Amino acid sequence: MNHFLNIKSIKDLNKTVQDALALKANPYAYSSLGTQKTLVLLFFNASLRTRISTELAAKNLGMSVIVLNVNDAWQLEFEEGAVMDLQSSEHIKEAAQVISQYATIIGVRAFPTLTDKVKDQSEWVLNAFAAYASVPLINMESATAHPLQGLADAITIAEQSDKIKPKVVLSWAPHPKALPHAVANSFVRTMQLQDVDFSIVHPEGYDLDPSIVKHTAVSNNQIEAFKNADFIYAKNWSCFTDYGKILKPKSNWMITEEKIGKAKFMHCLPVRRNVVVEDAVLDSPKSLCIDQSNNRTFAAQIVLKQILESL
Repeated sequence: MNHFLNIKSIKDLNKTVQDALALKANPYAYSSLGTQKTLVLLFFNASLRTRISTELAAKNLGMSVIVLNVNDAWQLEFEEGAVMDLQSSEHIKEAAQVISQYATIIGVRAFPTLTDKVKDQSEWVLNAFAAYASVPLINMESATAHPLQGLADAITIAEQSDKIKPKVVLSWAPHPKALPHAVANSFVRTMQLQDVDFSIVHPEGYDLDPSIVKHTAVSNNQIEAFKNADFIYAKNWSCFTDYGKILKPKSNWMITEEKIGKAKFMHCLPVRRNVVVEDAVLDSPKSLCIDQSNNRTFAAQIVLKQILESL
């Protein structure tokens, strides 16, 4: 593996999931693989799980880790031909090359604008680093994708499923703020590569990017979609067609114990209690949220391992 920009960067997802579970059973099996190697993590946006799990994953492999909160340090310029006479003091062309001299692998986390669809879909921050860095790049969540979360979700389902082909439903859920599509997009892409009975359910007007959804089954009836489900993944996302907007409130789409029945509940966290999902679900044995967050470490660790082995 060179760059890990989306879930399709993984050549064999099923094998990678099993390899990650083996790492989970023995996290220090490759503790010398990253000796004298450095991971530089660049956060354009705040992080809890991604920052800690990725740093832990690297240290499990023996790597040194440097973390930078980029926007707190300096403003980078990404535009070609920019006249840099305002706030930006360094161009991505120099910054990516300089960081590459210090890093074996670079991780980047940069959220979307949620105002400029074309700009967000161009993945201008992530792709600029990929263009000018001379070392492998890891996507720690970008404008349109969160592949480390998608991989952790696949690991969790493989670990928790007692069926050969479980029924998995991605459900839109309410939220007071406009949220990105990255987690939902990566979950869709990941499930499309898995042997699962997968579908998406959301209110009218909250369609995801059709180029990502493709032929995946989609409905607007949450109750029907949840019937006989084994895993229900709740996530809010803002409108795609009227980009970044919140349409009419849909509080009746909150995930409840009555709705999910015997299904196991998944969410990437952080989660708004009694808005996205009620306490009775989150505090029950049905909730896999903490398991998912734990598996973030082994998702990052298997990706780092594959990259290190390819150097």
